[in-house]
Amino acid sequence: MSTTATPPSSEEPFRVYVGYDSREDIAYRVCRRSLLRRSSVPLAVIPIVQQELRSAGLYWRERGATESTEFSFTRFLTPHLAGYRGWALFVDCDFLFVADVTELVTRYADPRYAVLCVHHDYRPTETTKMDGAVQTAYPRKNWSSMMLLNCGHPKNVAALTPEAVSTRSGAYLHRFMWLDDDEVGEVPFAWNFLVGHNRVDPADPVGTAPRAIHYTSGGPWFEQYRDCEYADLWVQERDAYEAEAAAEGDEEKEAKAVVQTAASAVSVDA
Repeated sequence: MSTTATPPSSEEPFRVYVGYDSREDIAYRVCRRSLLRRSSVPLAVIPIVQQELRSAGLYWRERGATESTEFSFTRFLTPHLAGYRGWALFVDCDFLFVADVTELVTRYADPRYAVLCVHHDYRPTETTKMDGAVQTAYPRKNWSSMMLLNCGHPKNVAALTPEAVSTRSGAYLHRFMWLDDDEVGEVPFAWNFLVGHNRVDPADPVGTAPRAIHYTSGGPWFEQYRDCEYADLWVQERDAYEAEAAAEGDEEKEAKAVVQTAASAVSVDA
C-alpha cells in the first residue's frame, strides 16, 4: 500500500453517506451511532434518502424487481452529493462499526484509486434475504456495499452523474465498469465483514476480527434474523441508542415544562 494515503481534513468533518431504507430506519440509526461513537475525528453522517433525491431532480429511474433496497442505485450518487471533492465513505445501513472508521480512511485513502472496497467472492445460496427481498448473485457482489470514494477522481466525476445513476445498468454500476481494474483498490475484509460468510482466522484473530459488521442477508431488526451471528453486538448498540433517545426526550420535555412555567408566571404577573 502506498504511503500517500490521505488523512481526514481537520477543517471539516469526514463525510459518511449511509444508504437509507424506510423499512430499516432503526438499522440506519444504529449504524450512525456506531460510527459517531467510535470515531476519533468529527464525522458528518448523511443518509441517502431516495425520495429526497427524486424531489430534488437528482434521481428518476423506476425501481426494478431486483432492487432489494431503496439505495440499490442511489449509493452511486455519493461523489455528486459530496461535490466531487475529497474523500467520502458510502456504507449500507445494515452495518455496525466496532472500530474507528478513521483508521480505514487514514490507512487506505490512496489517490491512485477511484474507489476502494473489500473484494469479496460472495456467492449466496439462499434465494431471499431480509424481509423476503430477492437475493441476486452477480460478479463483484457486495463490493459496492462499502465504498471509500475518491470523489474528485476524473472518472468518478465523468461517470457518476445523476443522469448516469438514473439510466445506467446495474452491471455497469455495481461492477465498477466505468473504471479499469487497477483503479479499484482493495481493503481488508474486516471492514466489510459479511455475517454468515466471513470468518475470523484463528491464526490471525487481530487481523481478521470484524471492524465493520455487515448483516448482508438480514439483521436482528428483522424477526427471522434476531438470533443471527453478532446479533448481540447490534442489540447492545440499539439498546444504548434507545436509552439515549429516551433521555433526550425527557430532557426536551423538561425544557418545555420550564418554558411553560415561565410563560405562566409572566401571564399571572401581567
